[in-house]
Amino acid sequence: MKTSSRRDFLRHGAILSAGALLGFPALHSARAADAKTLILYNGQHAKTTAALVAAFTQATGIQVDIRKGSSTQLANQIIEEGSRSPADVFFAEESPPVAALAEKNLLAPLPDATLGQILPRYTARDHTWTGITARSRVTVYNQDMVQAAELPASVMDMATAAWKDRVGFVPTSGAFQEQIIAIKLLRGRDAALGWLKGLKQYGRIYNGNMAAMRAVERGEIATALVNNYYWYIVANEVGADKMKSALHYAGPQDPGGLITCSAAGVLKTAAHADAAQQLLAFMVSQAGQDAMVDTVAEYPLRPGVKTPFALKPFDQLHPPAVSPADLGDAADALTLRREAGLA
Repeated sequence: MKTSSRRDFLRHGAILSAGALLGFPALHSARAADAKTLILYNGQHAKTTAALVAAFTQATGIQVDIRKGSSTQLANQIIEEGSRSPADVFFAEESPPVAALAEKNLLAPLPDATLGQILPRYTARDHTWTGITARSRVTVYNQDMVQAAELPASVMDMATAAWKDRVGFVPTSGAFQEQIIAIKLLRGRDAALGWLKGLKQYGRIYNGNMAAMRAVERGEIATALVNNYYWYIVANEVGADKMKSALHYAGPQDPGGLITCSAAGVLKTAAHADAAQQLLAFMVSQAGQDAMVDTVAEYPLRPGVKTPFALKPFDQLHPPAVSPADLGDAADALTLRREAGLA
């Protein structure tokens, strides 16, 4: 990201170094007397979180017990557990499950020093959670089956008879729920419902994003609506120069180019609140962001962090004016899906 953009987005002056931000020397001595383990409920990619935790433990001496599950499942579990939850930190693949906990007053506020490390549009308005990494919604297409010039500028046009049997989608994926809400916010509820009904009538349902991505790559279907990083997973396996598919980015401000993010928060009931806040601070530090973006083709949300993947530059994306905070818990997405017959 350009230096000027970095200055524009940081809200609290100069970026602190990871060591200064976390106070590692003092923390080491504190942990020597406290051998308890921080508990992280993790809905984010296992490899990404493992790399993050390894770097955090190496830097601080704090051990972390990772308990894996789907983001929605874990959010519901925390809500059910209430004050008895053993979770110290919740790290979700999408922001709505974390926002759901915030709406139930289950998250502790994060310090300005933590929130100030991340682009401000990717943090909670009530300061209870922050985005960690971001990804863009895209259309992946098979270059032998459809030409780039044929692809519409708007994702709305792909739920039509013109694209019958040529669009794959995953109605149960978290990012798809966020896209539904984005369309509702931008175009209205009727438009969102009509889009879903169109996809049900003309599209093809897949049970997972990787299944949809691989279906496009092998020529089973012409296009699919996924997050950008799925293409890079397959490209890493077979070689980018051998890929039969490519990425198409929607036109400026179109909901087809929605940027979503992973997100994290500290539980109010955290037994190790100070260490939990240290982990959140590490997630947005240079060292933490470096550890994560090396594992997956997502965008770092801390300005100045470089990804090793050949992603379309973040400042060249032109997403709609819908932030993760605008999406909230995305609860109405399920209602709309049911009304469209996609539950």
